[in-house]
Amino acid sequence: QVQLVESGGGLVQPGGSLRLSCAASDFNLAYYTVGWFRQAPGKEREGVSGISATDSKTYYADSVKGRFTIFRDNAKNTVHLQMNNLKPEDTAVYYCAAHRRPKAAILLPYEYDLWGQGTQVTVSS
Repeated sequence: QVQLVESGGGLVQPGGSLRLSCAASDFNLAYYTVGWFRQAPGKEREGVSGISATDSKTYYADSVKGRFTIFRDNAKNTVHLQMNNLKPEDTAVYYCAAHRRPKAAILLPYEYDLWGQGTQVTVSS
């Protein structure tokens, strides 16, 4: 069954770190552009980070630049999002998504057609 499964969310104190994982089943994630998105209560889903399929170029929202890092582990068919120096405003449900359109935008949710179920990240003291 073709699917994406996120893991790694949880409760962390401000300044802490988490690593989210997005694992693909029944398809090779290395050939897909992968994005991480988040949605807080009452807010629209927003793009956080993405990594292209063609050259593994990485993209970040301004709010997470210098704190988050996206990278592939092709041996495990997984894309990770390392999140450091977490802030309370990072609290949200985080989703990974994938598409295979080279000219599509990286951080726009409507460009993606494969989505995971989401994982909760809560940053609180």
